[in-house]
Amino acid sequence: MAADCLFCRIAAGEIPSDQVHSDDLVVAFRDIAPRAPTHILILPREHIPSAASLTEEHGPLLGRIFAVIAETARKEGIADSGYRIVSNVGRWGGQTVDHLHFHLMGGRPFTWPPG
Repeated sequence: MAADCLFCRIAAGEIPSDQVHSDDLVVAFRDIAPRAPTHILILPREHIPSAASLTEEHGPLLGRIFAVIAETARKEGIADSGYRIVSNVGRWGGQTVDHLHFHLMGGRPFTWPPG
């Protein structure tokens, strides 16, 4: 855990969140500034700065994260209509918290290209 990391503190329960999933590896909670009717953040408990920091050794963790994403999409009722998964990297990529996380967004149509 990085003491100055907002998401590490949320994962540790130091900062309240509207959690929809929690296990030994992964935490998922509702975004406080949603950009879609369903907007949930999924992140590892382990402090990893961004997707740019991932290695092959993170494979099992990523498998767990994506399994949680799929399970959460089903529970939220957006699996059949479709959803978007986003992970921003760096400031120009739109990353505002330096802790690997994925945005699960659904409940409305999305356009392409984003942003």
